[in-house]
Amino acid sequence: MKRSTFLILSIAGVYGAVLHAAAWSVNNFLMTGPKAYLTYSSSVAAGAHSGMEECKFQFGWERWNCPESALQLSTHNRLRSATRETSFVHAISSAGVMYTLTRNCSLGDFESCGCDDSRNGRVGGRGWVWGGCSDNVEFGERISKLFVDALETGHDTRALINLHNNEVGRLAVKATMKRACKCHGVSGSCSIQTCWLQLAEFREIGNYLKIKYDQAHKLEMDKRRMRAGNSADSRGTTAETFHHVHATELVFLEDSPDYCTRNASLGHHGTEGRECLQTGKNLSQWEKRSCRRLCTECGLRVEERRTEVVASCNCKFHWCCTVRCEQCRQLVAKHFCARRDTASTAPNHIRRKNKGHKR
Repeated sequence: MKRSTFLILSIAGVYGAVLHAAAWSVNNFLMTGPKAYLTYSSSVAAGAHSGMEECKFQFGWERWNCPESALQLSTHNRLRSATRETSFVHAISSAGVMYTLTRNCSLGDFESCGCDDSRNGRVGGRGWVWGGCSDNVEFGERISKLFVDALETGHDTRALINLHNNEVGRLAVKATMKRACKCHGVSGSCSIQTCWLQLAEFREIGNYLKIKYDQAHKLEMDKRRMRAGNSADSRGTTAETFHHVHATELVFLEDSPDYCTRNASLGHHGTEGRECLQTGKNLSQWEKRSCRRLCTECGLRVEERRTEVVASCNCKFHWCCTVRCEQCRQLVAKHFCARRDTASTAPNHIRRKNKGHKR
């Protein structure tokens, strides 16, 4: 086996291990991969994990709530979906890997990487110059491409869509970077500033990509020419379509399935049994409508359950230097989607059909 082929398979192996193991293990790669990449494998695993955790946060009160199977299904050979949700999964996981590699580089975890000082000394704008220690996103981008994009070895439309959405995630890391500055001058006059670029909080990247998800563009492909596989005709169709797609725009190929109902073969759990929000402090309008979205519009009813919650209370500071608390129990009302009687389910089920893009 050629070394280049072995490298690709090893990299795909580590990412596959990350996707399938609950503990995000990279044991397969540690045993078989080139030693040069052992340094990065744990960061890749942590980055993929942080990407999926952010995905769960962003979709916490939506019909599709980024289940554990989401990232696995997006790369499974027999279940290569190309929905709007898949586009987000590819983008956020790719961003997570790049983000973690970049951050760990800045923390000095890698001998082969340091600050990006390539612009230091140049005038950046009126009253400030480049300096300091910028986060090395070029390094993070390069290594993350090596790991994440190696999963897509084909040249079909779905592979190209996945690669495009991977790149959207990496561009999101760059687009959300912040400029930090330090003042210089006599008596703190700040006559000149030295500035550098640093990563934003990952939550901001998640918010950015969620907007891209809402604005995602469906590609209209000629299915007859697509069925030609990896032929020149098929590649021509794909090239024509991507010519009009912006680099920062998420794209998808297939309409989303009905996430209201359970589909074990596709890894969709449905909304029955899901918690929703009706009351609470500082809820957004989107959260307040979660019971209607998850339950009512999916032909389910909202069921209130009383749950006992144990929390620390009556905490007191004792000299010196401890805080002692009591354990208080209280009943809290929570709301869940529950099945209706068969007779009352049909009207709601009919009403929610053909309602367009619903999550």
